[in-house]
Amino acid sequence: MEALFRTHAYLVEHTPQGVRRALMDEIDWTDRLIGIKGSRGVGKTTFLLQYAREHYGAHNRQCLYINMNNFYFQGKTISEFASEFCKAGGRVLLIDQVFKEPDWSHQLRLCFETLPQLRIVFTGSSVMRLKEENPELNGIVRSYNLRGFSFREYLNLQTGLSFKAHTLDEILTHHTQLTAEICQRVNPLHYFSDYLHHGYYPFFLEQTNFSENLLKVMNMMIEVDILLIQQIELKYLSRIKKLFYLLATGEYGAPNVSQLAQEVHTSRATTTNYIKYLSDARLINIQYRSGDTFPKKPARLMMHNTNLMHAMTPHQVKTQEAVETFFQNALWSLHTVNVGDRNCTYLVDNQHRFRIATESVKRKAEGVYYVLDGINRGYGCEIPLWLFGFLY
Repeated sequence: MEALFRTHAYLVEHTPQGVRRALMDEIDWTDRLIGIKGSRGVGKTTFLLQYAREHYGAHNRQCLYINMNNFYFQGKTISEFASEFCKAGGRVLLIDQVFKEPDWSHQLRLCFETLPQLRIVFTGSSVMRLKEENPELNGIVRSYNLRGFSFREYLNLQTGLSFKAHTLDEILTHHTQLTAEICQRVNPLHYFSDYLHHGYYPFFLEQTNFSENLLKVMNMMIEVDILLIQQIELKYLSRIKKLFYLLATGEYGAPNVSQLAQEVHTSRATTTNYIKYLSDARLINIQYRSGDTFPKKPARLMMHNTNLMHAMTPHQVKTQEAVETFFQNALWSLHTVNVGDRNCTYLVDNQHRFRIATESVKRKAEGVYYVLDGINRGYGCEIPLWLFGFLY
């Protein structure tokens, strides 16, 4: 255990300051069992370490960060270790990549029942379905999603400013005032194209090739997060990768699932499940018509964020698809986003109609918000696209 405390101290001391994520203030840290899900690369490890530094410091032995990749845990279960940690005065255990323990949900349940003095915060893949597939955790775990950087977080990091987040209602009602206040301090368009290219994943801060790193992360999402967690045999890996490639390089729109199934040499039902796994891994986004959900046929498939588009097809990114992807990504976790009708691109929360465009539309439909790329300020029903990057 001493070696783990030394590792904890080193990691906390050397964790970069970076941006303080909005999720830090959304979590009720008094809960005894907290799960933080997120796709690979969005900064879950850094988030845990920043929490440890902010609340305990590097050398307070009441808090300990552990990673289940450590071979030490091949000979000791989570509950056994947690019991020893509590006896040594531990009160907060931060567990990274909890799904590497085969019966992790049972182990967490044991800790919850036998160690009332202990709080556990654990991270896991976005592919994990904490409550649906792990009934042992029902009623005892609070689950949160850590997303990649919003445009607001990216802008704060690049400029040293501290813009706050706004709700969708605030943006729709007060966008003229909000954009005026923001543009007095910075020109968002000077940073927006860079964000679309590389600003979503925090590892763009590393002095390495971002696109190559992102491609590696994307492969890990499929090879580890999907195959391991969904217990898919390795021989099917090439089929999932080919399906992802076909979806990433194809036209945005309703997928022909039967044709995709033929091309990857599997059944239609299995292809539908693979598409869902790719969505759970935050590689693609599935859009349905209002009222439809999985396993209904998707109305549209698109990449999860624009960084993935630039990594997969760097010379073929279409501006219209990129701006629609940005809007969808900015809203998906906080709101319900469905395919719109002939006058609008999206229907949000079954209430608001949005048309995403790269230039002003002359003939406007009543009751539609026009979200425009390339403008700093809007007026009336026209709203700058970048402002939706301030939703979190």
